[in-house]
Order: sequence, then C-alpha cells, then structure tokens
Amino acid sequence: MEDSLEFNSGAIDGVVVRELKFFNDPRGWLTELFRSDEISREFLPVMCYISATKPGVARGPHEHKDQADCFCFIGPSRFRLYCWDARKESATFGRKMVLEVGEHHPCSVIVPPGVVHAYRNIGDSLGWVVNLPNRLYAGEGRRDRVDEIRHELDGNTPYTMD
Repeated sequence: MEDSLEFNSGAIDGVVVRELKFFNDPRGWLTELFRSDEISREFLPVMCYISATKPGVARGPHEHKDQADCFCFIGPSRFRLYCWDARKESATFGRKMVLEVGEHHPCSVIVPPGVVHAYRNIGDSLGWVVNLPNRLYAGEGRRDRVDEIRHELDGNTPYTMD
C-alpha cells in the first residue's frame, strides 16, 4: 500500500521551521537552538546529540511512532531536508516538503511523529546536525526497542529523494 503513495509539495501540519538568529561579537557568535518558551511542551527535548555527515551522504528516510526530532542545521555545510506526511489522520497527508538548510540558511526544524524524514549533505564539507529529540534513544537505560521505521532499507519505498 505504501508504494502507491504519491506526494504533493507543500507545508506539513506540525512541522515547525524556525530560522536561527546569530548574535555576533568580537569573540565569535551564539545562536539559541531552542527555548522552552518557544516550543510546544510535547516537543521539549530530553536528550541532545550531534552528528557529522559526509558530503553527498544521506540519512534516512525513516520515521518515528512516538518521537519528535528537533533538528538544528547551523553549518558547516548545507543540507537538503525532506519530509513526507504519512499520517493518514493529518490534514496534510500525502504532502512532501523540501527545505535547503545549513550554513546559508540556519534553521531548527521540529519533525513530529509519523512524518517520514531524511536529509542529505549537499555541500562540499563535512556537515554537522544537532538533534534534540523529545524521547530517549532506546528508552531509559537504552532498554527499549528503538522507535524507528527505516524506509531507506526498502528498495520499493515511496520516500525518495531528488
């Protein structure tokens, strides 16, 4: 059934994109990745990690049943972020959203549960992504199943990147 999905371009309900502001001074810069007074309580982070992705490499597509991701793309490098609304109950079911983010357009992006997502480093250098998810990876003490459906392992996936 999934491989018959066709996606239309557009915004997706629940995906929150926030442009990041850099505050510069003689020492360098600072940017606020999230503030609890600007994020809905359901998306407040419980952990944080940073990943480095090589040029041309993609992570995903995958989705979570319960976890929301709060990705922060600040650089170095540039990324193309893909989101597909696979939530049948959503008003934007069947939409695909593509953003170019990173050092040229620093953003934080909240991806709610059920929205399939992936990103590719489209720059020329190693790229960093910070994630502040609202669930612990593999639960308390890493004793639970990982909340992840990995579509990148499916050769017939409808979630394809351009």
